[in-house]
Amino acid sequence: MFFGKSYWKTFEQGIQREWLMTNGIGGFSCSSIIGANSRRYHGLLTASLNPPVERFLVLSSINESIIFSNEKVHLYSFKTPDFTAHGEYHLESFQYNYIPEYNYRVGSMVIQKRICLLYGKNQVAIVYTIHNAINSTLRITPLVNFRDYHHLSQNNNMSFTSICSNRKIFITPYNMDKKIMLECSDGVVVEKPCYFYNMDYEYERERGMDSTEDHYIPGYYDIELLEGKHKTITLVCSFNESIDLLDGEKIIAQEIQRQKDLLQNTKDIPFLKHLIIAADKFIVQRKSTYSKTIIAGYPWFTDWGRDTMIAFTGLTLSTNRFDDARDILYTFSKYEKYGLIPNVFPDGNNEPAYNTVDAALWFFEAVYKYIQYTSDWNFVKKEILSVLKRIISSYKEGTIFNIKMNKDFLISAGDENTQLTWMDAKVGDWVVTPRHGKAVEINALWYNAVMVMAYLTRELGENCNSYVKLAQDIKDSFIELFWNENEGCLYDVVNLYGKDDKIRPNQILSVSLSFPVVEGWHAKSIVNTVYNKLYTAYGLRSLYQKDPCYRGIYIGGPLERDGAYHQGTVWTWPLGQFITAYARVYKDDNNLKNNLERFFIPFEDHFKDACLGSISEIFDGNEPLIARGCFAQAWSVAEILRAYTENFLPLL
Repeated sequence: MFFGKSYWKTFEQGIQREWLMTNGIGGFSCSSIIGANSRRYHGLLTASLNPPVERFLVLSSINESIIFSNEKVHLYSFKTPDFTAHGEYHLESFQYNYIPEYNYRVGSMVIQKRICLLYGKNQVAIVYTIHNAINSTLRITPLVNFRDYHHLSQNNNMSFTSICSNRKIFITPYNMDKKIMLECSDGVVVEKPCYFYNMDYEYERERGMDSTEDHYIPGYYDIELLEGKHKTITLVCSFNESIDLLDGEKIIAQEIQRQKDLLQNTKDIPFLKHLIIAADKFIVQRKSTYSKTIIAGYPWFTDWGRDTMIAFTGLTLSTNRFDDARDILYTFSKYEKYGLIPNVFPDGNNEPAYNTVDAALWFFEAVYKYIQYTSDWNFVKKEILSVLKRIISSYKEGTIFNIKMNKDFLISAGDENTQLTWMDAKVGDWVVTPRHGKAVEINALWYNAVMVMAYLTRELGENCNSYVKLAQDIKDSFIELFWNENEGCLYDVVNLYGKDDKIRPNQILSVSLSFPVVEGWHAKSIVNTVYNKLYTAYGLRSLYQKDPCYRGIYIGGPLERDGAYHQGTVWTWPLGQFITAYARVYKDDNNLKNNLERFFIPFEDHFKDACLGSISEIFDGNEPLIARGCFAQAWSVAEILRAYTENFLPLL
């Protein structure tokens, strides 16, 4: 992807597009295409102290200047409350092809800056290549921090000691036995500790949060540039690890090759390749389980059970990462408890949180898909089947959070104070979208889970009759309870207060899952209603626009944002399920291929917006559908990738 000066005619325009790199253990690097940090989460190195969590900002940014005998030219961009540094004036282009690359021009001299994380390490390399140098000095000034990535630092609560020697800088945060190390391949290091004050983060202010912070400067590097010479300089920043490689070109080549290897045996379709590379960023190693897991979204989410299960097929199976898929299923199976799987994994000695009714049911869909892609029956029989049986039994007999099967064979869950479905926003005691009782997607997932069990037991030579009968009982009750004759679709929730007729995307799972609980004309009517009343270019609205509770803009402080989160905000992940449902009910339509293609085309444009090459978590419900929330979301990428490979590619 190439971006020229027309993309940063103003500073504000320049910070609208962001890039992301990840290191496979929860750490990441991200900033804007003009190099200005506009979020608390921006930084060249956010390290994971306990992979993939306990993430700390280590290196915020690098301020570069070209120093002549009587002039300084600053290449860096930032904003404080009363000043803006416009390094983007010297930025000729920005490219993002596997790694971010900035190209600056000062006179006839071109300064190329590339940023590359070292995979599996809490290290980042910043590589400068100087073309057609002018007699001058390149000054590189690191802005260092050490704080939880959710927080902000002020100089009065920061304390560092630093030592500069032999092109190395060792920085020790106060009262810590861990070190930050910087090492440069060229130049001299000058020790001059001070603070950078009041870096301002535009997007934090927009989110109703504190928006300024300070950084520590241990000193700087001066590198001599000689007329007409070509030079490459590598600066590596590491958290609590020795720096073993200081060859920037080699570091970059290794990372690019690693990413290219992910595309082996992939069709030569740029859209598909973008999705596969985007998917890689979410699959990380978890230290506490010694296995792979899935980060729900960048820059602020960690790994969550529900998100992992929904994203599972797209991220691991559609990308042929079958070992990772098996690893993830095995891990979650070992943490099953109460017939549930964790919503949040433990860190250290903490207990998992099991406050989700749907994660365990999505687990069945993941296992079924795994079998369809791999035929790994031995693994499922040996490690998974008994867990699935316990889950079914627990849902039938009842488990924590009032999760239980009722006399009509449908599942109810929760109470007025709990949020157990994916629409889980809660502010204080305010449950924004109360969905306790019998939720439509939970019972679609329940039917699917029982059908998966019938399939698995039959294929493994066990008696499946009880599962087949239960599935039929569920199906008979489902359409009778949930069918909304007036709207030609399904009620969203049924409980003691009645039947909730709000039109939401949850009902699409009744048609899209591997074993749909609704078929025939009912299914087509559901798909048509969802399309006509919820579809947008980037996903499905979480609530029909004409509903009095609809909120079309996701902006403001936490109260305002959570109040809109599932009340009209557009979500991408349900669009993947919608595409599958659409392909199912219109399978005999001669225009199916063209109609499906139209669902994917908008994301080709979105790849060049928000977080480059990825898909955002959410969008405003109102046009023009501005991207909001996490700028790169696992289940958004996963569901578009899954639907593309399962429903569209076979038609080509």
